[in-house]
Amino acid sequence: MCTKRPESRVQAGDGELRIARRIIKGLFGPVLARAFAVRYWDGSEERPSGKNVALTVVLRHPGALRRLLLPPSEIAAAEAYLRDEFDVEGDLEQLMGLVDLLTHTLQSPLRLARLVVLAAQLPALGAPRLNSRRVLPSGDAGRHLHTRASDAISVRSHYDVGNDFYRLWLDDRLVYSCAYFPTGEEDLNAAQEAKLEHICRKLRLRRGESLLDIGCGWGGLLLYAAEHYQVRATGITLSAEQADLARERIAAAGLADRATVEVRDYRDVARDACYDKVVSIGMLEHVGREKMREYFDAAYRVTRPGGTFLAHGIVDQSRAAARGVLVRAAGKLWGEGRFVEQYVFPDGELLAPWELGRAAEQAGWEIRDAENLREHYARTLRHWVRRLEAHHDEAAAIVGEATYRVWRLYMSGSANGFAKGDLGVIQYVLSKRAPGGASRLPLTRADLYR
Repeated sequence: MCTKRPESRVQAGDGELRIARRIIKGLFGPVLARAFAVRYWDGSEERPSGKNVALTVVLRHPGALRRLLLPPSEIAAAEAYLRDEFDVEGDLEQLMGLVDLLTHTLQSPLRLARLVVLAAQLPALGAPRLNSRRVLPSGDAGRHLHTRASDAISVRSHYDVGNDFYRLWLDDRLVYSCAYFPTGEEDLNAAQEAKLEHICRKLRLRRGESLLDIGCGWGGLLLYAAEHYQVRATGITLSAEQADLARERIAAAGLADRATVEVRDYRDVARDACYDKVVSIGMLEHVGREKMREYFDAAYRVTRPGGTFLAHGIVDQSRAAARGVLVRAAGKLWGEGRFVEQYVFPDGELLAPWELGRAAEQAGWEIRDAENLREHYARTLRHWVRRLEAHHDEAAAIVGEATYRVWRLYMSGSANGFAKGDLGVIQYVLSKRAPGGASRLPLTRADLYR
């Protein structure tokens, strides 16, 4: 009886390992030049000697590299991580630097072709179902429609993942937007409270004024403004889960006479409504380019003459940098932004700051102040990632391992984007001039910092 010798299987495995090592070297250079370690499926490691590395890439199967390169794409790489075909131990944000190196490889067709030939010799992997209790978006169908119905579905797919999940890693007030670090030494709770105070000061809130919060989340700003500034605050959100919890928190704080929350689209605020001040934190990302003028129109319509609107949102700063033909082609091939669009913010669009400013001015707003808080958002995201990682088991029990990984990857990648400057977060203070042109704002910003 003829049987295959064990040595043959070892040699075959060694062949896959050699190919994988060649691919890693082709993508990221020799071992000693790297700032990270690689652990292969057989337990062997490549670790640069004499360096303290904060990141180890763990390849569970040689097919992970095939998935990554046939064809190379952001979504394929992300899904390989979501399926645990590879894992990351340590600082996931540093993985984004490796992605930059990988996209640089795509700018060399010859180099890429050599790596693809090698990857084609590795075994193919199937596409098992993601182990997630959340129904993840399915791709391009109906992209960027921004109807009332599609916006409601998109927002709920993100925020209705579960209040218990967000409680694990947000601050005590459940503020899901960029915190504010006046000294850089604040913990997350202190930084989020400082952000709420900073916003209220920019709005120049006064006792008895009416405030509309468009996209109020779990009511953190409503509660703060009603308690500390004694305003009459109304919040609107498209997420029923957020609204229910916000109402519970308002009632528990004894502020039901001053703060209310409605499930409502920004386009459906009563036409005869009139507020002294309007604020919208983290909504701009959901509005869409085609609807941005309508968004600013809606806020303008419900603001009293002489009133103020503070609009805060993430902006795309990458287009401001000069990018050559090969860089743009590599970005298109890689599919930049597809992971976030498909798994995190379906139907989301990031505009450049000038696009937001133009839409605001076309609606009649006067821009009185603009502040970019991108470094603050990088800090915020790092706090969130550390807190999420510290609650890994609880998070996975609530939403499933795949969705835990979605949020870990998304927030780590975003931290890197803000740190590099590809992303920014803008706060515009906008004035609706009263008759005669009065803005009713101070002549200087000095009052913000007293």
